[in-house]
Amino acid sequence: MLVTLPPDYRPSDDEEFMNPLQLEYFRQKLLRWRQDLLREAGETLSSLSEGGIAEPDLTDRASVETDRALELRTRDRARKLISKIDQALDRIETGTYGYCEESGEPIGLRRLEARPIATMSIEAQERHERMERVHRDD
Repeated sequence: MLVTLPPDYRPSDDEEFMNPLQLEYFRQKLLRWRQDLLREAGETLSSLSEGGIAEPDLTDRASVETDRALELRTRDRARKLISKIDQALDRIETGTYGYCEESGEPIGLRRLEARPIATMSIEAQERHERMERVHRDD
């Protein structure tokens, strides 16, 4: 089903949760985010492939190498984020997007607006994090 969003559309608690308009809104939001990450990755790749480090000064060379290492770590995080975005897009297609994978309850529009790749409600996420802390302290 093809859904066209009004230009000023924002999901609201006054409408049915995860109706076609909300699903399309989040689908477009996720696709834009993914596109931005891929564009940034392409820019990083082109800047890294411009050649070796030509800094004669050891301090400058170390600074450039540190910047490159940081950029590569950032790109690795972006790669993992793109994977989570793809999983969220799959959940939209299967009709499970917006619902907690643990409880099946709605995640909430404010949480999805802030973190569209969320898979758990705030309550379930807090429980999960508490359990992680308990097990980490063992």
